[in-house]
Amino acid sequence: MADYEPPERGRQAQPEAAPLGESPGRREPSGKRGKSRKSGASMGGKGEAASGKAAPARGASPQGRPANDVADRAVHHNRLLPHHRQAYAAIDLGTNNCRLLIARPSGENFVVVDAFSRVVRLGEGLAHTGRLSDAAMDRALGALHVCADKLRKRGVHLARSVATEACRRASNGADFIERVRAETGIRLDIISAQEEARLAVLGCHILLETGEGPAMIFDIGGGSTELVLVEPGEAVPRIRDWQSVPWGVVSLTEATGRIDDSDEARAEAYGAMRRRVRDSFARFEERIAPVREHADAHGNGRLLGTSGTVTTLASLHLALPQYDRSAVDGLIVPADSMRQISMRLAAMTPAQRMALPCIGRERADLVVAGCAILETILDLWPATRLGVADRGIREGILRALMTAEGEAERSLAALRKTRQGQ
Repeated sequence: MADYEPPERGRQAQPEAAPLGESPGRREPSGKRGKSRKSGASMGGKGEAASGKAAPARGASPQGRPANDVADRAVHHNRLLPHHRQAYAAIDLGTNNCRLLIARPSGENFVVVDAFSRVVRLGEGLAHTGRLSDAAMDRALGALHVCADKLRKRGVHLARSVATEACRRASNGADFIERVRAETGIRLDIISAQEEARLAVLGCHILLETGEGPAMIFDIGGGSTELVLVEPGEAVPRIRDWQSVPWGVVSLTEATGRIDDSDEARAEAYGAMRRRVRDSFARFEERIAPVREHADAHGNGRLLGTSGTVTTLASLHLALPQYDRSAVDGLIVPADSMRQISMRLAAMTPAQRMALPCIGRERADLVVAGCAILETILDLWPATRLGVADRGIREGILRALMTAEGEAERSLAALRKTRQGQ
């Protein structure tokens, strides 16, 4: 378990992650755009604004104090606050992005009070060297310094910070984790692919369409893709099977290499990407074949995706002039539409993709690999509609932290009541 501590100072408590557990939340109407919500709206994590701006949080630390002193005072102060007023944080350092979410509990959901996201491309060059490059580590550290500053200013009570595929694969991943701790005070936990899949499900499953039978949830990352077959449970889906493959938008793009500027070369490269991903899914596809056949026969194969690829393509489906999280998170899109958009993007030149709203320079070279992965998933699971989630690991971490703390607080309250009655 990872946590936050000011550099060279004492550590906070390290909470254990809670098991999957929450009540189903409200879903966006199928195929409709949601109304814009201000940051802080209580919708189980939907309050995060697309801009990343947040309303001022109570208990924010005064300005002008040394950073370590601010953090220590905030932690001491927040330990005295009730559960619903505590600030919790989750950091997800992936192969492509560094993301932070800070929130407070609100019933069975939570209110986002601050958020941050930056493209850092930590896994850039990893496929060829097996190491994190100095430039990539410096970019990630720059983003993590911003995260550390926000943790201090928001007086975060408990935080969990995780690193995924890039740090799992890199020969110098552990050294980088120690450097992050020494320079920022953030203690990153390199989680397994299984834990990554579990947190993604916990963070986004409330957006699954209502229905019977099994469903597929997937997360296309920068360095890996997780597929999770779930079936209905009492409060949350039960994980029936799962698979992680080492192909994400960064790793697949780098493995494919430079693509010549011709229609034939682009088509050949896209086909090669699709074959590579399909081969990596083969064993999982074989294991779930009976479930797939049953879902196909009954027409109830539900599908939910959480990734930049899915949200970007959903934005193109809606023809948005710029990304709008409130319009995309919870959207239900025809699978055929996502497939058509994928094929159209794969046939474009990089300049043409760069000119499209919601793609731009940062995603123009990576989105084709995401399309190849998405299309292969659509081949693998018989769904006519695709649910879109702009939420995942961070929200899963927050729910786990809040659930564990809330249960502990209720247990203590019950114990005090029992003692008072004796």
